[in-house]
Parts: sequence; C-alpha cells; structure tokens
Amino acid sequence: MATIEERILKDIEIFGNNMKEIDGSKIDPKQRKIVELAEMYAKDSRAFFDKKDFYTSFSSIAYAHGLLDSIRKLNGVIE
Repeated sequence: MATIEERILKDIEIFGNNMKEIDGSKIDPKQRKIVELAEMYAKDSRAFFDKKDFYTSFSSIAYAHGLLDSIRKLNGVIE
C-alpha cells in the first residue's frame, strides 16, 4: 500500500500527464481560465507537500484533477 506521500506525488505526476492532453487551440477563454485554476491548485499541492501538510496537499491535487477532468470531458479527451 502506498504512503500518502507516494500517493500525492503520483497524483501530481498524473495531473502533469493529463495537462499534456489539453490542446490550447481548442479551448475557449472560459475553459482556459479553468485550466489555469487547475494549474494553480496543482502548484499549491506541491507547496503544501513541501511543508509536509499532506492532507491539504492531497485535497488540492484532487481539486485540480476535478477541474481539469471537466475540461477534458467537455473537449472529448475523456468520456
């Protein structure tokens, strides 16, 4: 079983991979704003991780995933 630290780092990595699926030329300005918010939450996750605030780090990366998944869904990247 993974530790919380390992799980957070894996989720941050997955978020980065999912960001690569977003084609900036195909999203509108409102969607771009949501992607930017997701990126900010991912950065916050890393900052909280570095401070060893793992619960806040995990919730931040989970929120980032939710925002990004909504854009991925709208743009047909995921079903």
